[in-house]
Amino acid sequence: MSLVETVQPIVQPQPQALSALNERAREIFRQIVESYVTTGEPVGSRNLARILPMSLSPASIRNVMADLEHSGLIFAPHTSAGRLPTELGLRFFVDAMMEIGDVDLAEKARIEAQMQAAASRHTFDSALAEASSLLSGISRGAGVVLTTKVDAGLKHVEFVRLDADRALVVLVSIDGTVENRLVDLPPGLPAGALQEASNFLNARLRGRTLDALRADIEAGRTAMKRELDALTERLVDAGLATTVGPSEARQLIVRGQANLLDDLRAAEDLERIRLLFNDLETQKDVIELLARAEQGDGVRIFIGSENKLFSLSGSSMIAAPFRDGAQKIVGVVGVIGPTRLNYSRIVPMVDYTARVVSGLLDRSR
Repeated sequence: MSLVETVQPIVQPQPQALSALNERAREIFRQIVESYVTTGEPVGSRNLARILPMSLSPASIRNVMADLEHSGLIFAPHTSAGRLPTELGLRFFVDAMMEIGDVDLAEKARIEAQMQAAASRHTFDSALAEASSLLSGISRGAGVVLTTKVDAGLKHVEFVRLDADRALVVLVSIDGTVENRLVDLPPGLPAGALQEASNFLNARLRGRTLDALRADIEAGRTAMKRELDALTERLVDAGLATTVGPSEARQLIVRGQANLLDDLRAAEDLERIRLLFNDLETQKDVIELLARAEQGDGVRIFIGSENKLFSLSGSSMIAAPFRDGAQKIVGVVGVIGPTRLNYSRIVPMVDYTARVVSGLLDRSR
């Protein structure tokens, strides 16, 4: 099975043009892509003549570049400028030409050590945050992790009044995570009702999950009516009924957005990054895109306008799913950055990080 799962581009290149690419055309195209990944700058025929492993005149290279441009693989950003790969060209390169190596032993050891240390010191969520930070540092992009919130056993519940009409329900889990939920208070609620509701629930927790606690209290509804007045009973029900929706049940971790500001070369770069930051702030759309990477076994690569989220910012995402001990896909790790990400280096890094996360998850849950 291939390491990279193919993502179908919106616009298809001319198949006859791609199949007709000879070794010379492929090498010129490869050098254009690799130059773009390294510098972000267009490359011209004279520079290509100096770096190509074969002897070709600038005029011959220009003829080949004209064919590549006609095929939709490269374009000229400015008149008389060199050439850059199009999004279509990047997709062709990733799917048909990219050579993916392995992660070297030193990098593997560093990834494993840092993530295991984070998991042992804190929680599995800490290891996920470390995975996001690691990928950010490796790629100089933004590291992202998407996972499903686990309904852990509860250690403590407390109702805290915010004002006359609202209170905060503080749920502390056994694994140390804390979740705050807002509830409306019934009119005329007695002053001591918040503490009474907290005591009632804490006496019944015993490490139960929220769902189990809710079921237990529902089964003992008659006894609850004897112990609590009607308004406090409504408060308990409100605290237990405040559940998260499907999108909120997914946890998104993003690290290293500042890396995206390190390599700006022009005003249009700054505008692109501003748009990408806006995309990252719209967590629902990022979650939906990452969830698409859960639909396959390998690394998924999304380039620019292949998805609506990055259609304006011209960004790319490389993501891979991770699994629990039952081999069920439960989340995704990845990198978001400009389309000139170093795909051949980052793809195996993302894949290996996903495998390390799967191993930690198998041992910790």
